Amino acid sequence: MARVLHLLKGDEPSLALAVIAQQIAGGEEVAVALLPGTAAPTLPAGVSLSRVPDQLSWASLLERIFEADQVITW
Repeated sequence: MARVLHLLKGDEPSLALAVIAQQIAGGEEVAVALLPGTAAPTLPAGVSLSRVPDQLSWASLLERIFEADQVITW
């Protein structure tokens, strides 16, 4: 199972949500990090969500980037 990290920084998450739904259906472990100023979208069950830097520090985000098998920025 691949670990995927999505970094959301934009206001239009529809494409990101479509990709996330496909990844969840494929059995991948999906996490989302919201960068400052980004509204939280409604995510599928099983997706972890963290706000940077409120809930996740920049240093911790960097660690998650290196731990992930794939990182996608939106």
